[in-house]
Amino acid sequence: MIKVGVIGSGAMGSGIAQVGATAGHAVIIYDTNKSALEKSKSALDTTLKKLVEKQKISEQKASAIFSLITYADDLKSFADCGLVIEAVIENLEVKQKLFSELEDIVKEDCIIASNTSSLSITSIASACKKTNRVLGIHFFNPAPLMPLVEIIPGISTDKNAVEISRKLIDSWGKITVLAKDTPGFIVNRVARSYYGESIRIAEEGIADYVNIDWALKEFGGFKMGPFELMDFIGNDINYKVTETVWEQFFYEQKFKPSFTQKRLFEAKYFGRKTGKGYYDYSEGAENPEPQKNEELGKQIFNRVIAMLINEAIDALYLNVASKEDLDLAMTKGVNYPKGLLKWGDEIGLQNILKTLTALQDEYGEDRYRASVLLKKMVKENKKFFS
Repeated sequence: MIKVGVIGSGAMGSGIAQVGATAGHAVIIYDTNKSALEKSKSALDTTLKKLVEKQKISEQKASAIFSLITYADDLKSFADCGLVIEAVIENLEVKQKLFSELEDIVKEDCIIASNTSSLSITSIASACKKTNRVLGIHFFNPAPLMPLVEIIPGISTDKNAVEISRKLIDSWGKITVLAKDTPGFIVNRVARSYYGESIRIAEEGIADYVNIDWALKEFGGFKMGPFELMDFIGNDINYKVTETVWEQFFYEQKFKPSFTQKRLFEAKYFGRKTGKGYYDYSEGAENPEPQKNEELGKQIFNRVIAMLINEAIDALYLNVASKEDLDLAMTKGVNYPKGLLKWGDEIGLQNILKTLTALQDEYGEDRYRASVLLKKMVKENKKFFS
């Protein structure tokens, strides 16, 4: 069984290490910050004890997981690893420097992966001499709980490295999908509309945050509304991902960040972790209740779902992933109640096109343009799934 290295001892890195160790692998967590390593070790101990208390795992299993993870502040500790996964700050230069240093330390057949959520795998790999062993292995937070992992080959990644990685992550009990190396991959690309269009509706004064959240939960069956979800993820993270995807898509209008996001980011209203975001999480705070206007709620849902489905269709049109992986990614990566392509079939692709056409006519903005594939499917009276 191969030894696994993880770079970064934050929540994501520690979570990935826990998943690997739970599957029986020896794992090394590396961080330059020794106090961060101690914090990671303490957090793992606490997590495992809670799992034992809840009877999710036995004391013996908890002890085995804990003993399989070691902590290091020297990259040379990865010398005999078969796979190293980087999970540090979303900064291309930082990642490239790390990969360049790492390449001279690990074995010739060691696969080097990035957990980046939005940066180009090909750009990260360009810092290496052997770019064919570099790929993206993108977990979702919290890694021990979220089932989806996106596997992203760079432009020169060897097929064998992809197959080995996917088989390994599958053996960890995860659900893997294969994605093209484009900004945001599958989930962080397609999901932009859930946040962006909802913010746009709020900025226009059509409805406030609480009523938009209610509408999408009530009529869409989403577990969390977009504003609740942004507060949960962190408005710092969500804004930066939005900004990165927008920039990497050459400032494509449909991915454009909003001033609302930017102002919350500037105010450090990051959501639950800071006590304030779109909602107030301070002790004793009272947030408004939704008015539950059904007609308005349906209008909000129809507008947001049309944008989401259109983006999923466009991702399929541009070969970002297969239709099966696109739907799987959204249900397992962000807990959508249905795969968006199947959802489009149910609503009727002609109805999605009608909504988008009306929006584009009203606003005159390119953000509402329908995918070429959507138009073609409607013209030919086809569905994605029979």
